[in-house]
Amino acid sequence: MPDVTLTTLQSLKQSGEKIAMLTCYDATFAQTACQAGVDVLLVGDSLGMVLQGHDSTLPVSVADMAYHTACVKRGNQGALILADLPFMAYATLEQALNNSAALMQAGAHMVKLEGAAWLAEPIRQLAERGVPVCAHLGLTPQAVNILGGYKVQGRQEASARQMRADAMALEQAGAAMLLLECVPSELAAEISQAVKIPVIGIGAGSATDGQVLVMHDMLGLSLSGRVPKFVKNFMAGQSSIQNAISAYVKAVKDQSFPAAEHGFSA
Repeated sequence: MPDVTLTTLQSLKQSGEKIAMLTCYDATFAQTACQAGVDVLLVGDSLGMVLQGHDSTLPVSVADMAYHTACVKRGNQGALILADLPFMAYATLEQALNNSAALMQAGAHMVKLEGAAWLAEPIRQLAERGVPVCAHLGLTPQAVNILGGYKVQGRQEASARQMRADAMALEQAGAAMLLLECVPSELAAEISQAVKIPVIGIGAGSATDGQVLVMHDMLGLSLSGRVPKFVKNFMAGQSSIQNAISAYVKAVKDQSFPAAEHGFSA
């Protein structure tokens, strides 16, 4: 199979085939996920919680992200690698440029930034310099202390209207992809229709152009014991991790996941 690129993802959106994304933090799981058909490997700052044992993503450093991105790169077999810029790694334009360069040099094909319309300028500058950007809207875990916890975003009409405007502004600035987390399904569907770039959802219903889950979640592993509403355990009934990941990819592609019970209403 040819390598997955931004052109591939755009073609999948246009054809209606769903994009299967999964978090990944090392070479072995990268190889396994690729063999199972995952399109995009997200080296998420979620590693701060599932690998490092922190209670949030805030302690994760750029060095941590570069290390795990390099590990994933070594095991990758054709997926697109998306890497998170961690907390305060893009507080200034200079930081955004320098830290994005570090992740791209470690093996990322795209970087992800959490925020809203204020990201327009760094996204524009990064895109001009050859760094594709995925903008992350909705529940942004790096802002958990502002949000007052891990809560669904965009339920009120004013916040929904703002999120739609932010999505359009970030696409206009040059974002190559959007990720919507914990957003009412109807709002996520509207945004996915409104923008031309691929939209990936997590807890955002089935109408987005693709889905992402944290690998540990979809394998039924949890340090806290709390399972988010949008998670399904794909390891149940499977004989191997690769079979579980293959089941996840199949469910995303045939649109049996996420089901209605995995989404949120306004």
